[in-house]
Amino acid sequence: MFYSVIIPVYNRPDEVNELLLSLTRQSFTNFEVLVVEDGSSVPCEDVVKKYSGVLDVKYFFKQNSGPGQTRNYGVERSKGDYLIILDSDCIIPEGYFEAVEAELNSEHADAFGGPDRADDSFTDMQKAINYAMTSFFTTGGIRGGKKKLDKFYPRSFNMGVKRDVYLALGGFSKMRFGEDIDFSIRIFKNNYECRLFPDAWVYHKRRTDLRKFFKQVHNSGIARINLYKKYPESLKLVHLLPAAFTSGLIVLLLLSCITLWALLPILFYALIILLDSALQTKSLKIGIIAIAASFIQLTGYGSGFIQAWWKRVFLKKDEFSAFEKNFYK
Repeated sequence: MFYSVIIPVYNRPDEVNELLLSLTRQSFTNFEVLVVEDGSSVPCEDVVKKYSGVLDVKYFFKQNSGPGQTRNYGVERSKGDYLIILDSDCIIPEGYFEAVEAELNSEHADAFGGPDRADDSFTDMQKAINYAMTSFFTTGGIRGGKKKLDKFYPRSFNMGVKRDVYLALGGFSKMRFGEDIDFSIRIFKNNYECRLFPDAWVYHKRRTDLRKFFKQVHNSGIARINLYKKYPESLKLVHLLPAAFTSGLIVLLLLSCITLWALLPILFYALIILLDSALQTKSLKIGIIAIAASFIQLTGYGSGFIQAWWKRVFLKKDEFSAFEKNFYK
């Protein structure tokens, strides 16, 4: 099998360097790499050139249009039987392609996705954020996996799809965010076989501070309502949980002005996060940071969901007039 690795990038040359370096360490080499610069002001062309002798790598520069259209641009110039879609902030462990090959040889899949982990080299903040994004006690349970509240939807940080399936679906839509879930929904709606490859995981750096993390998950909450407007059947009860958590948290904090007993559910949840994250990461410090990251994960998503519901459902604004800001700059 021949693979095309598609990497959209915007102003992240250092991350691209780490990702390409990890690709040089693969024992499986039957793949090409296409790095597509999405109108960056800090390009990574010189970084890519360093790897031209050890990787089958190509560099392209285009005007900014968001990651979805940038992936489509790369796919149009690729030749792989399967397309591997990666985010620039990922690092690929040795054995990644062997894991993909083993899964495809054991059972057919038109599309697939893999989990993500935090590398030992990541900062404590990145590890705490990774916990918040993958834990069963946050929306990690909604995202899908072995412990899941919904079926598995591949995400664009680690997604694979057969070339003819990608082309039949028309690639990624022009949605400014949530475009990867939109693509996954269309995979299922067209009855293609999609599976989780648990051993085809990547190290995913995500955000480096809580402010950026809040913005990321807030946009994810907005995306869920935008997806609901396109696919009403895609909104499940589990997607309401962060909004319910956010609303409940506000109510409890207001009640705490009358009685401190109202803080007990909040403290109990924080204790669960502390114990679970500290056990998983073997670090009390990361466990403490994970409390803040988990609350931001849920309230950021929940507030975005509520804001988008108000604008898109109640006020009936369209996607672009409701959220005119370019979320990728």
